[in-house]
Amino acid sequence: MSTLNQRGGDAALAVELRAWAELRRGDFVAELTALTDLDAPSQDVETLKPTARLLCARLARLGAQVETIESAAGPHLIAKLGVGAGPAVAILGHYDTVWPKGTAAARPFRIEDGTAIGPGVFDMRGGLVAALGALEALVELGGLRRPVIVMLTADEESGSRTSEGMIRGLADSCDVVLIPEPPLPDGSLKTARKGVQTYRLELRGKAAHAGIEPGRGVSAVHALTEVLGTVLGISRPEAGTTINVGRIEGGIAPNVVASSAAAEVDVRVVSEVEYARAAEAFQALNTGQPGATLIVERVHGRPPMERTPAIAQVAEQAKAVAAGLGLELGEGTTGGASDGNFLAPLGVAVLDGLGPEGAGAHSLDERITMRSLEERVVLLAALINHL
Repeated sequence: MSTLNQRGGDAALAVELRAWAELRRGDFVAELTALTDLDAPSQDVETLKPTARLLCARLARLGAQVETIESAAGPHLIAKLGVGAGPAVAILGHYDTVWPKGTAAARPFRIEDGTAIGPGVFDMRGGLVAALGALEALVELGGLRRPVIVMLTADEESGSRTSEGMIRGLADSCDVVLIPEPPLPDGSLKTARKGVQTYRLELRGKAAHAGIEPGRGVSAVHALTEVLGTVLGISRPEAGTTINVGRIEGGIAPNVVASSAAAEVDVRVVSEVEYARAAEAFQALNTGQPGATLIVERVHGRPPMERTPAIAQVAEQAKAVAAGLGLELGEGTTGGASDGNFLAPLGVAVLDGLGPEGAGAHSLDERITMRSLEERVVLLAALINHL
């Protein structure tokens, strides 16, 4: 087969990709249905495995060499395909969802008026279908002219604690990482994301009768409220640093001095400077209550994905490629984090938010448009070929 470069380069590829995608509309629906009909909740290893097997088989049909990395969170997948030497383009995504086992049966996938609706379809089943479709198009059309690494993880929704090392390792072999996570509401790329730190604060005190011997007790609840006052003071909204106390628990009854209490806290930051400041502030927390003990656990964290020069440069290239396809591609920032947050500080050119347009991530009306899915297949293929 002659290469697309010999037949006219990017312009010829754009025409052929559009035609190819139009012919595969039914395949996109079938693949999206198959993925969305499988539950894949984070941390449920056995329930994750059927989705992992489905994706392994799909990648193998593309001619990829697929490796399964077992972990406590579930199987992670790494696939390699393409030709040539030098740095690869990577596609990074996750196949776990926030939805518990049984959700797919309770809310089956459906299409209404060109909109695909179902659990996980926006975050990020649609993005997976788009990425796999893009690779298939390039394989069939002879446009896959550089090495490609596909990494699909099993624990992004629960903090990427078992996959973080693998993800960071992409920096050694790839100069561009494409992430088909949901885009901004208008379809724009996400070229900056807030960093996130999640903490669990545990207070231990001493129980006593609240009426007869309150002085013998040490209230963990009272100590926690004081600590949380300090925690809220760590926020700096003017610098983009916000704190949310999302869960509190403690005590057993109103007439018992509480011997235990706990809180879960979400921290969002814009810059690495603020990321480090917040981390230091949490580690310095203490309780002023005599007899109370504070335990601070950082559950997980992702550094901020700042708009580095490498990201800015590849974003401009992506806009030009999109324009050549007749698509307008913008960019912007978001408070949500992704696995791209691990790579941006390492100097990797990250293009995030390349998944299909839609809405309702992590909600009961999660959806994408099939028109956008087809467009993102074409865009991703063109980007892989061009970059």
